[in-house]
Amino acid sequence: MALALAGCGFADSHAVVPDFMRTKVGEVPLEPVPDVKQLVREHLDSVFTAASAPRDVQVSPARHDLRGPGWTACVRAELTSATGSPLGVQTYRINIDNGVIFDRQRVEAEDTCLSESFEPI
Repeated sequence: MALALAGCGFADSHAVVPDFMRTKVGEVPLEPVPDVKQLVREHLDSVFTAASAPRDVQVSPARHDLRGPGWTACVRAELTSATGSPLGVQTYRINIDNGVIFDRQRVEAEDTCLSESFEPI
């Protein structure tokens, strides 16, 4: 039985398996909810390049990152391309861990950022 479970990863905390094979409930403590407005305002260069001249920057509330102890939020702004032409509103999902923006990705059409509520920073 242990060999069969080993191939599937660890069982959840309610499974009928030995303790060492169970994941622990609440094993990863959550860090406090970050102040996304302040974090983005102070580290705008972590989200946008200076050449993009971000305007009308807005953020969504922080949501717990389901893949770990950190947080995610959405940031959008009016941007300008490197050639000076307007790019329009661009939206990015940022990942925050221990009060630091460590990753950002442009959102796609199916991303939940598009249904978030935003507030200006």
